[in-house]
Amino acid sequence: MQIQINADHNIKVHEAFAAQIRGAVESALTRVSNHITRIEIHLSDENGNKEGHNDKRCLMEARMEGRQPVAVTHNADIFDKAVDGAADKLARLIENVIGRQQSMSK
Repeated sequence: MQIQINADHNIKVHEAFAAQIRGAVESALTRVSNHITRIEIHLSDENGNKEGHNDKRCLMEARMEGRQPVAVTHNADIFDKAVDGAADKLARLIENVIGRQQSMSK
């Protein structure tokens, strides 16, 4: 599973932060990782340099074999929480998609 991280011009993603993001995503998606070919992560700060409540946004898109891509977003006060929230949402979504497809094929 490839993980690609993109950030808007307000955010500097250093290698340590990128490794932390990859670790969180891999951990959250462990149960469904064999169905995923690529994860694209888009980080943005909706208020730029200004402070704001829940202004850190993480959009995650999963590309899966033989299926349409699925995407989720999560906003939080800090990027760590935004990434964790989006990864958890994505894991639940993928589990539901796989479960529905498996029940239809029975």
